[in-house]
Amino acid sequence: MIKAYSQRLMPPYSGFAQIVESETARALTLDVRSWEIHFLYDAEVNLNKAGQTGRRRFIRVQTLEHEAMCTIAETGSLHGTAIDERIVQLAEFLVGAEYPFPSDDLYEYWILDPKDDSPLALVFSCNTPDNFSNFPTKTEWKALPAAVIPIEYTEAEKQNKNPPVNYRVEQMVTKTAGYFPKAKWFKRGSDEVDYFPPMMIREEWGDEQKNNLCQRYIQRLAPRLLMLPGLELECRRKLESSAGKHALEVERFHKLYPEIADEKRLNTILVEARIRRSTNGDLSQ
Repeated sequence: MIKAYSQRLMPPYSGFAQIVESETARALTLDVRSWEIHFLYDAEVNLNKAGQTGRRRFIRVQTLEHEAMCTIAETGSLHGTAIDERIVQLAEFLVGAEYPFPSDDLYEYWILDPKDDSPLALVFSCNTPDNFSNFPTKTEWKALPAAVIPIEYTEAEKQNKNPPVNYRVEQMVTKTAGYFPKAKWFKRGSDEVDYFPPMMIREEWGDEQKNNLCQRYIQRLAPRLLMLPGLELECRRKLESSAGKHALEVERFHKLYPEIADEKRLNTILVEARIRRSTNGDLSQ
């Protein structure tokens, strides 16, 4: 039996991994362009009050382009070489799959504001309490680094030789959380939209400069944040507007957007991406 689901890649948040899993293998992708293939090598089975539960361990074996997976599904081979049946089974499922897959990481680990215990920033998420033990040992929020999503400096920041916006936002969360940060697991429900920050980090900091830094980070992360399910339409519309500045990233990830607020705008962004690639323009964003 094949199971298909999506799960946030974090910490730090970098998007939604699409995962196809069989009894013996799995395939993961962040953009439906290439798939990382893993084979099961170990499985633990324990007994709890709910019955059997287990942790499955996988080992990475290779990476295949989506076109290669389609060829494997049709022929069972690639470049004249027979392919392992475990990969063929996954490939056959992927040919007719619709993206994005349902998200099931309902359990979320949030750093809390020490003043009122309100959610400050999301650190980690998973799909079952059995995975709580996989959580990183440090209770800290990490921003996606400038090496992955560079954020343009203002002239004043250049003159002052300020650190990247990404790092400064990370420090904002760290300082607000305090020396001994308080954190808590939540099981999310559909009635909690207003309680949890939709961008997975608090946006109101009580200081104009901090608010601005946070918004610059969110706007730069927009092509990846658009993968989030359950966003309100106006929120999605703002993210699409911000994402337009990074057309090639939108082109990479747009197949995994669960909704689109403005189809015309998205199509314009995709056309721009194709033009930039065809003319060998700036491919960095």
